[in-house]
Amino acid sequence: MATSNLQISATYQKWRKIKDQLARYGVVAGGLGVIVAIVLIFFYLMYVVYPLFVSAEAHPVHQYQVPEASAGKTLFFTPEEQNEVAVRFTDQGKAVFFAVDSGVVLKTESIGVPVDVAITSFAVGSPSQGYVVYGLSNGGVIVVRHKYRITYPNDKRLITPQLEFPLGEQALQIDPEGKAIIDIAFRSNESGTTFVARTADNRVLLTNLFKEDSLFADEDSFERFDARLEVDAIDLEFLLLDKEQRNLYLATRDGHLSLFNISDKQHPVLVQHTQILNAGDQLTSLVFLTGELSLLAGDNNGLVSQWSLVRDATNHYSVQKLRAFKVSELPVVAIDAEQRRKGFIAVDAQGVAGIYHSTAERELLRMKVTSAVPKLLVMSPRANAFLLQDNLGMIHVWEVDNEHPEVSIKSIWQEVWYESYPQPDYIWQSSSSSNDFEPKYSLTPLVFGTLKAAFYAMMLAVPLAIMGAIYTAYFMAPGLRRVVKPSIEIMEALPTVILGFLAGLWLAPFVEEHLMSVFSILLVLPISVLLFAFAWQFLPKSIRLKVPDGYDAALLIPVILLATWFAYSVSAPLEDLMFNGELIVWFNNELGIGYDQRNSLVVGIAMGFAVIPTIFSITEDAIFSVPKHLSVGSLALGATPWQTMTKVVLLTASPGIFSAVMIGLGRAVGETMIVLMATGNTPVMDLSVFQGMRTLSANIAVEMPEAEVDSTHYRVLFLAALVLFAFTFVFNTLAELIRQRLREKYSSL
Repeated sequence: MATSNLQISATYQKWRKIKDQLARYGVVAGGLGVIVAIVLIFFYLMYVVYPLFVSAEAHPVHQYQVPEASAGKTLFFTPEEQNEVAVRFTDQGKAVFFAVDSGVVLKTESIGVPVDVAITSFAVGSPSQGYVVYGLSNGGVIVVRHKYRITYPNDKRLITPQLEFPLGEQALQIDPEGKAIIDIAFRSNESGTTFVARTADNRVLLTNLFKEDSLFADEDSFERFDARLEVDAIDLEFLLLDKEQRNLYLATRDGHLSLFNISDKQHPVLVQHTQILNAGDQLTSLVFLTGELSLLAGDNNGLVSQWSLVRDATNHYSVQKLRAFKVSELPVVAIDAEQRRKGFIAVDAQGVAGIYHSTAERELLRMKVTSAVPKLLVMSPRANAFLLQDNLGMIHVWEVDNEHPEVSIKSIWQEVWYESYPQPDYIWQSSSSSNDFEPKYSLTPLVFGTLKAAFYAMMLAVPLAIMGAIYTAYFMAPGLRRVVKPSIEIMEALPTVILGFLAGLWLAPFVEEHLMSVFSILLVLPISVLLFAFAWQFLPKSIRLKVPDGYDAALLIPVILLATWFAYSVSAPLEDLMFNGELIVWFNNELGIGYDQRNSLVVGIAMGFAVIPTIFSITEDAIFSVPKHLSVGSLALGATPWQTMTKVVLLTASPGIFSAVMIGLGRAVGETMIVLMATGNTPVMDLSVFQGMRTLSANIAVEMPEAEVDSTHYRVLFLAALVLFAFTFVFNTLAELIRQRLREKYSSL
C-alpha cells in the first residue's frame, strides 16, 4: 500500500514538473511573441515610411540632334503625358512632332503665318492645356493648341498628334496700329481669353475676348475689350498673366516687378511695384509655379527665389518672398515647373540641373546634364522625365524617379509659409480637388491635438480614479467594496464608440446649452462635500456611530445629487444677471475666446470617463496589495489612518499607482473613436478648452480609407502611426524604468 502511494506521489510530482515546464516555456514564448510582434510592427511602419525620405534619382536615356533642324530655331518644346511624342515649335511657324525615344519626325505642320509677316514673339499659354501663341510683326497673334488622340489598334497604344486653332487660323489683330508684337502673355479658359502684348513702340496693350453664351447660336460669340496699361515698357523683359486672368506681372531685367489687377479688363489697376533682386543682379528667368499663385525668379547668381501673393490683416495683397533655392554660382538659364506638384527644375549656364520642391524647401537632385550651354528645359507632365536642348542642337532626355518630394523634416515638424497664407504656420490639409493644391503635411498640430486631448482627459480621470481607489482599497467596508469595485471596472467594457456617440450627439449640445451649469457644478460640488464633511464632525456621536465604518461615502450620494440640482437651478439666473443670458457670447466679445460645440471640454469629460476604470482598477489593486503588517504596524505605533495611508501605504504602492497613470495616459493618447466623434476634427493649435483638435489616431481613422495606396498621403499617415507608436513606446518604457526605481526605493518598507 505504501509502495502504491509512493508511486502515485512520484507520478504526481513528475506530472506537476511537466506542467511547470510547459507553463514556463509558454510564458517565455508568449513574451517573446509579443516582443517579436512589436518589432515587426515597427519595421513594417518603417518600411512604408522610408520612401518618403529617399532622394530623387535621374539618369539619361536618349540623346539626339534636334529633329528637322531646317524647320527653324526651337522656341518651345514639350512631351505629351506618356513621354512618347513631343512637339517642337519653331521661329519659322512650324510645329514638329517627333518620337521622344529616337527623335524621329512623326509629323510637321505649319501654323499658317502669312508670307509677308514675320514672327516677332512667342509665349506658352498654359502647359497643361497645350496652348501657345505667336506674336506677329503686323500686330496680330495666332493661337495654336497641340493635342494628342490616343487609340488602341490591335491592342497597341497609338498616339496621334494634331494642331487646333481655337480662335481661328487667321491672325487676331491685337494692335490696331499694326506695330510688331515684341512680347506677349496669353491665357484662356471657359469664360474667355486675355492677351497682354508689348509692341515695338513700347506700348503695353490688353485685349480680352469675353465669351457670350447663347441658347440659339451654333457657335460661341465673343465680346472684345481693349485697354492700354500706363507703364514704362522700355526695359520690360517678362510678361506673365495668371490662369484666372486676374493678375498681371511685368518685370525688367534688373528685377523691378509691377503687379497689376486686371479683373476689370477695361480699367487695369497697379497694385504694387517692388524690387525682387539685389542691386546689380540680373533676372535671367521668371516663370509661374504650379497653381500660378507664386513666381519663380532665377538670377545671374544661381539663385531661384519664390515670390507669392500674400494677403495681410487689412485684406491687402502684396508680393512677398517666401523662400529661395541655390542652384549654383552661375546664372540660372532656364526654369520649368511641374504641372501637378509644387516642384520645379532649374539649370545653370554650365548644364548643372537641380530638382526642387518649393513647399518642402527640399533639394531633391542635382546632376550634370550637358557640357554645352543649355537653351531650353522642360519637365514632362507627370514629372517623370525632362528634356533639355543645348546650344549645339542636341536634345537630352532624362528619366526621373521622384515619388515623394512634398515631405521633408521642415514640412512635417516646422512652420512653413504656404501660398496665400499671411505668415508661416503649422497646417495639416492633405487633399483638394485640384492639382494646384499645395499639400500641407505638418504633423505638429496632430501631435498637439493628441497631447491636448490626453491632457484634459487625464485632468478629469487621474484625481477621481486615484482618490476613489484610495478610499475603496483602504477605507471602504469590504462589503461595499465588493459592489463598488466591479461596478467601476465594468465601465471599461463599455465600447468607446458608444461614448463617442453620446459625447458628440448629446453631451456636446448639452454642455453648449448649459455651460454655466457645468462651471457651477465644478465649483459647488467640492464646496458642498467639504461643508458636509465639516458639519458631520459636529453631529452627536450617537448619530455618527450609527453609520458603520467604511460606509461613510454612501452619505455623500444625496449631498452630491442635491448640490448638482442646486448648481443647475441657480445657473440660469446667474447667467442672466452676470452675462445677459449669453455666457458664450460674453466669452467671445469680452475675452476674445471662441466656442466650438465639440471641444476639449467635451472630449475631456467623455475620454476621462473611459480612462477612469483603467487607472482606478490598477491603483486599487496596488493599494489593496500592500502587506497588512505594514499598515497594522504603523497604526500600532500611534499613526492615524490618514498618516498611515500617506506615509506608508501610498509610498509602497507608488510603483503600481505610477503604472496605472501611465497606462491611462497611453490609453488616452491612443484613443480614436471618442476624439473622432466628439471633436470637430479641426487640426488647430489652440490651448483653449473651448476649441477642438485633431489627434493622430483620429486623423488616421478618417483619412486612411481615402488615401491612395503608396501615395505620399498614404505614407504620411503611416508616419503618423509611427509617431503614435513611438509615443506609446517611450511612455511605457519610461513608466517601466520609473516603476522599477520606485520599487527598489520602497522595497525595504
